Amino acid sequence: MRRSAHRAVLPAVALCVALLPLPAFALPTFDDVRGEWQSSDWVLLARDGTPLQRTRVEHTARRGDWVALADVSPALREAIVVSEDKRFYEHSGVDWRGAAAAAWANLWNTRTRGASTVTMQLTGLLDDDPKHSGQRSLTQKAVQAVDALRLERDWRKDQILEAYLNLVPFRGETVGLAALSQTLFGKAPSGLDERESAVAAALIRAPNAPYPKVATRACRILRDMNAANAANLANTGKGCPNLDAFVQMAFARPAGASDDASFDGRSANSPQLAPHFARQIANAVHPAPGMRVRSTLDANLQRYARDTLTRTLIELNARAHPRNVQDGAVVVLDNATGQVLAWVGSSGGLSKAREVDTALALRQAGSTLKPFLYAQAIDERRVTTASLLDDAPLDLAAGGGLYMPQNYDKGFKGWVSVRTALGSSLNVPAVRTLVMVTPHRFAKTLTALGLPLTQSGDYYGFSLALGSADVSLVTLTNAYRALANGGVVAPVVEMPDALAPHGVAARVFSREAAFIVTDVLADNNARTRTFGFDSPLDTRMFSAVKTGTSKDMRDNWTVGYTSRYTVGVWVGNADGSPMWDVSGVSGAAPVWAALVGYLHRRVPSVAPAAPPGVERVRVQFADAVEPSRNEWFIAGTATPQVGLASNAADLARGPAQIGSPVDGTIFALDPDIPAQRQRVWFERASGSTARVNWRLDGKALGGAARVAWLPWPGKHRLELVDATGQVTDTVRFEVRGANAKPPRSTRADAAQAGAAH
Repeated sequence: MRRSAHRAVLPAVALCVALLPLPAFALPTFDDVRGEWQSSDWVLLARDGTPLQRTRVEHTARRGDWVALADVSPALREAIVVSEDKRFYEHSGVDWRGAAAAAWANLWNTRTRGASTVTMQLTGLLDDDPKHSGQRSLTQKAVQAVDALRLERDWRKDQILEAYLNLVPFRGETVGLAALSQTLFGKAPSGLDERESAVAAALIRAPNAPYPKVATRACRILRDMNAANAANLANTGKGCPNLDAFVQMAFARPAGASDDASFDGRSANSPQLAPHFARQIANAVHPAPGMRVRSTLDANLQRYARDTLTRTLIELNARAHPRNVQDGAVVVLDNATGQVLAWVGSSGGLSKAREVDTALALRQAGSTLKPFLYAQAIDERRVTTASLLDDAPLDLAAGGGLYMPQNYDKGFKGWVSVRTALGSSLNVPAVRTLVMVTPHRFAKTLTALGLPLTQSGDYYGFSLALGSADVSLVTLTNAYRALANGGVVAPVVEMPDALAPHGVAARVFSREAAFIVTDVLADNNARTRTFGFDSPLDTRMFSAVKTGTSKDMRDNWTVGYTSRYTVGVWVGNADGSPMWDVSGVSGAAPVWAALVGYLHRRVPSVAPAAPPGVERVRVQFADAVEPSRNEWFIAGTATPQVGLASNAADLARGPAQIGSPVDGTIFALDPDIPAQRQRVWFERASGSTARVNWRLDGKALGGAARVAWLPWPGKHRLELVDATGQVTDTVRFEVRGANAKPPRSTRADAAQAGAAH
């Protein structure tokens, strides 16, 4: 009875003391409180300021953005007033009637709401003095009452209620309504209904109570909110059907539902549109709590790209024969600025590894590298788009065996032009082209484009023509952007401010070669041998596009560009498992085509104008190898008449070239094999019958088409010399693996021995 008596006199004592001069802390203004509020998250913004992604970086408390009272549902405002301060809009800070009622009820030990008003509670929340935390003394309660009166004098009622809803602690580490509504109900405060509002209000008095007690209190709040139906509601919660289960389910939501682990958020009120891109930005700028970082992403495009990728993957697996494909990624770049307009790193809930950013993952490139190979060959004047290449079985010496490339359909087309070979993505002609360009030089070109090759060209060998190197979707898409920009590569841009990365643009291909390759990639007729006339690659506007599929269908790509945008799409499985019967046309291409159509739904895409250094010539193919057509050439390389016999004659009359080793090769001597038994073979490239001689480091080695040489350590220069003494081709290579060079006499003997072979 003594405790009840103490509680009974508490309001009276507080009233008396409040009339005396008491110390009080300086009350901040509403604008100060709102301005000092700091979310525990940082927010990634789209280019127009739309929130895209929330990521928690401060872990002492969970706080969302400040919520204006106008953005709080009317049901919640009513629930707070009903449960915490019925006469909130009537009193001036202290509810004297409520204090008297509380004193009387406490005297008789009956249930009461207590005497603290919302305003008094807010002053306690504004007072961050640790001495005033927890149970307050009579004097402190009196000070709180005085401060409430002062606060009501300086603040409006709507400001008091707004600040209270943002500062009040709820369950666990959750502070403020924004964090609670998102964590507990997965929605914004504006969308809370009566039941959710009652549960939220119930948590203020008992934030960590078990769910049955919270449900009981929430039911009583609902009863008070619906006083007209009070007869149908019971204090025990029987009049609130399923409320226990509802509260239990709300409490069961993952604690990190609004953290950066939400990689598959679909709620429009919960911005989870770009988790992987947000992580990329965070690694660059290390955002602080409450920070809002504007990116280059287009919010509508990002959402469309994500949804289109998800829908396509669902369709691939929903057919009678599932295709075993779970993952995908999309990157969209602005050609002129390099800004990232869309970045989808995974398929979200469809993926077993949704946190893996497959836009950055290294995957086998497949045929997507072929446009760069042909662009280099055109620049080096080795081929034109009218040149004929033999699509026939091919055996190439590689390491200790033979490399025998095959086409996607396991068939061969015979003699085809470079335009057909690239457009229809034929493998054998690409390998024949790489023999001319050499893997070493091609790898240097790919590296110059920004592709992250981890090995030299000799490591990949001739398979580099078919995309044996690993690349990421981001770097591959940006490399295609170089073709769209006339052969100039430049870094991608992720933030349109001073923090955005800047780099130096570099020319990799001539404008002429980039234009010619673009013309081929945009030619639907050139791809009919493989893809037919009707495929997703044939868009209604100008576009240049290439597909690629890696070995065993583990990766499927479609990358291409319009006059304004470059779009890259990858589908596959993050764990590297193969897909089932998924080609470039059925896998990534539908997503790519949908994105290109979306981007140009109102904006036209026009073909690039021909640069001054190209000319268009009518080409006739002998023996009807291919139909006659107008063809683009770099000025001075046009061949109006193309035929097999003349091509062979041209090859015979052309300068002899070294087939092996390629320029930059490094040979390593095997310490387990006697040095005198090791040989390096020098071979001429096929196609030339002219009489030539080998010369190594200035010394003759003979004139055979294939010469064996006893290697010695060091750097060497190998040349082919014609009958007039002119050098027709040169390569440099290095031999490693021995501690000392052999004496000069041994070198001479070795040279003679090599010539004898």
